[in-house]
Amino acid sequence: MTLPDTAPNPPGADRTFQVDLRGLVDLLSHHLYSSPRVYLRELMQNAVDALTARHALEPAAPADAFGVRLYADGSVVRVEDDGVGLTEADVHSFLATIGRSSKRADRIAEQRGDFIGQFGIGLLSCFLVADEIHVLSRSARTPDAPAVEWRGRGDGSYTVRTLPASARPRPGTTVTLTPRADAGEWTRPAQVHALARHFGSLLRHPVTFDDGTTAGTGGTGGTGGTADGPGASVNPEPAPWARTYPTPGARSRALAAYGEDVFGFKPLDTIELDLPAVGLKGIACVLPETVPAGRRHGHRVHVKGMLLSEQAEEILPEWAFFVRCVVDAESLRPTASRESLYEDDTLAAVRDALAERLRDWIARAAASDPELLGRFLQAHHLAVKSLAVHDDEILRMLLPWLPFETTDGNATLDEFARTHRTVLVTSSVEEFRQVAAIASAAGLGVVNGGYTYDRELVHRLPEIRPEATVADLDPATLTAHLDPVDRETELAAAAYLAQARDALAVFDCDVALRTFQPVSAPALLIDSREARHERTRSQLAREQEGGLWGDILGALRQEAPRAQLILNQLNPLVRTAVSIDEPELARTSAEALYGQAAMLSRRPLRPAESSLINRSFLDLLAHALRKDS
Repeated sequence: MTLPDTAPNPPGADRTFQVDLRGLVDLLSHHLYSSPRVYLRELMQNAVDALTARHALEPAAPADAFGVRLYADGSVVRVEDDGVGLTEADVHSFLATIGRSSKRADRIAEQRGDFIGQFGIGLLSCFLVADEIHVLSRSARTPDAPAVEWRGRGDGSYTVRTLPASARPRPGTTVTLTPRADAGEWTRPAQVHALARHFGSLLRHPVTFDDGTTAGTGGTGGTGGTADGPGASVNPEPAPWARTYPTPGARSRALAAYGEDVFGFKPLDTIELDLPAVGLKGIACVLPETVPAGRRHGHRVHVKGMLLSEQAEEILPEWAFFVRCVVDAESLRPTASRESLYEDDTLAAVRDALAERLRDWIARAAASDPELLGRFLQAHHLAVKSLAVHDDEILRMLLPWLPFETTDGNATLDEFARTHRTVLVTSSVEEFRQVAAIASAAGLGVVNGGYTYDRELVHRLPEIRPEATVADLDPATLTAHLDPVDRETELAAAAYLAQARDALAVFDCDVALRTFQPVSAPALLIDSREARHERTRSQLAREQEGGLWGDILGALRQEAPRAQLILNQLNPLVRTAVSIDEPELARTSAEALYGQAAMLSRRPLRPAESSLINRSFLDLLAHALRKDS
C-alpha cells in the first residue's frame, strides 16, 4: 500500500496517487470479488505459488516435501506454507504496494506461467474479513536469513520488523487473520475447512487443515472441530483423471462417480478431455435429461489445481449445453478477480478443441454404441440438431438417426424417407396440426418443420439420401389430394355454401365441399400464419387509408390469400348441415364448423374467433332446446 508523499511538491513536479484503502476494499468486495469467501482462496493461492517458487529453487526436493497448513479455531485463521518466503526488501516491495505481484520479480518472470496469481492484489481480499493482516516470513533464497514481520491495517498503515531467525526456524510464510465479528460466517472452523476443500481439492501440493481439537477424537468438540480431526488432508487424492486404474472399466466408473459427486446427477456417459498443448485434463459429463433450448450450464474450471469458477460458460460453445465439465488447465488466463477466464486466443482455441472432442464422442457412439446413441438422442436431439445445422460431418453422421414429428408419428428421417419418396415439410407447428390427419389419410408424407432447426434439416435430407425429394407443403398440394364431390351434390349444397361464405366473410374465409379421409373429420381449415399476417396488414391499410401509415402499408399490400374451410361430404354431420334450409341455422352451423376446425388446428384463437365459438355453441343449444319443447 504505497502512501502519498506529504511533502510540498514544486510546481510541475510529478505527484503520487493517494489511495483510500477502505474505499479500495469496498470496491473489491462489491465489484471485483463475488463473495468474502475468496479471501481463503487468495491466501491458499499465494501459498501454493510460494511453494512453486521454492521447488524452482530446490528442484531435487520431493514433490511432497513442502506443503500448506491451514488453522482455524474461531478466534484466528492462519495459513502457513513452506514456500520461498520473503526478505525485508520483498515485504516493502510486494506487500506494501498495491498491484505489484512477487510473481513479477525478475528472477521468476520467465516462469510466470507456473503461478496461479498474476495481479498482486490478492492479499487485500483479507480485509473483507479482518481489519489487520499479520505476515511472518523467512526467505529461502538467502541462507540464515532473518524472519520478517509485516502488519497491515485497514486504514492503509503498516509496520515492518526484522526478527531473529528463531522467530521462524524454517523458510516460508505464515499469514494470520483475526476475524471481525461480522465475518464469522466465513471464518468458523467448519466453514474454513469446507472452503479449503472447495477451492483446493485438486491442488498438487499437500494441504492440511487443523481446527485445534485434540488429535484422534474425530469429534466436533472444542471450538468447532471437524469430523476429519486436526491435520485432516484437504486434497488427499490427486484428480481422478490423474490416477491409475486396473482396467478401463474401472477408470470409466471412477470418472462417472466423480462427476456424480461434483454435479449431483448420474452422467449418461463421461467423456475424458485431454489437451496437452495447454495442459488441460478433465471430464465432460453428459446430462441424462433434456435441457431447455438455449440454457447453458456453467462448468467447473480449475487452473493449476485451484478452483477458478463453477460457472465458466465460456469454456464450451453454446451448442454444447448437453454436458457439464470439470477441467484443470495450466495455460488458461484468469481475470483479475480469478473467478472467470480471460477471453483471448488461447481460450478460443481451447473451446474449439473441446468442441471437437464432443463431436468425436458423438461419432464413436454412432459407430459403435447404438444403444447409447439412442438414449443420448432421446434426451438431447435438439442440441444435436443445432450442431448438425452448422456441422456437415455431424449432419451426415446423425441426420438419419434424428427423430422428427411426422404424419407417421415420431420417426427418424431415414425410416420416413423409405416410406415416402417425396417428403413434404410444413413451415409451422400449427400448419402441421391442421393438415396431419388429412395428409396421413391421403397417403402424403409430411414432417413438422415448425420446431427449431427441423425445416432446415429436412431440406438437407437429399445430401444424405439422394433418392429422396423434399418440398415445402403448399395448401394446393393438399387440396389436390381431396376428391371433389359430384356436380349434383354440389348444386344441392350451393345455397348452404353461400350462407356459409357470407357468415365467414369477416374472417376472409372461403368455403368448399370435398370428400376426404378420415370420415370422422367434418372440416379442414387451411390458413397459414403468413396469410393471416397479410390479411391483418391489408385491414390496417384500409383503416389508415389516406394517411402516412396507409401509404406505407398500401405499398406493402399484396393480394391477401384467403383462408379456406373445406367441408367433408363423407362426414354425416356435414351431410346434415348442407341440407339445412333455415338461413339463421345454416349460418350458425357454418360458424360452429369453422370454430371446431380452428380449435383442432391448435393455433392461438383471435378474440373474434373465440366470440364466434361461444355464440355458435349457445345458438345451437338454444335451437336444440326450442326444437325439443
